[in-house]
Amino acid sequence: MRILLIEDDEEVAKLVRNGMADANHAVTHAADGKTGMETAMQQRFDVMIFDRQLPGGIDGADLLRDLRGASIRTPALILSGLGGLCAWMQGLESGGDDYLEKPFNFTDLLGRVEALHHRHAGLIRGALG
Repeated sequence: MRILLIEDDEEVAKLVRNGMADANHAVTHAADGKTGMETAMQQRFDVMIFDRQLPGGIDGADLLRDLRGASIRTPALILSGLGGLCAWMQGLESGGDDYLEKPFNFTDLLGRVEALHHRHAGLIRGALG
């Protein structure tokens, strides 16, 4: 699976990259919203993982909203230090498919990402007949 990770915290990014590599998934990392937007528009991914609070003048929720507006339908999980029902709802309303709060358990993240990918792949297969 090809994953786009948009995360400014290098320690979190390294944990996710290494864990996903151990699970045989390829991760492309962008450390800010602008680079994440450009990467998502130029390449195809199976799943995207977004931080909500990103440097570079664009919030993860705004970035996701813009990608959805550009017809990018790649499943997206928001991985954020912003907790609580309000943050969770804002993330989903911006076009997120799932929301996981930091700190997180990597096994939980991996399971959620793989489930998003399987559901999305099943929807595409179902639509194609």
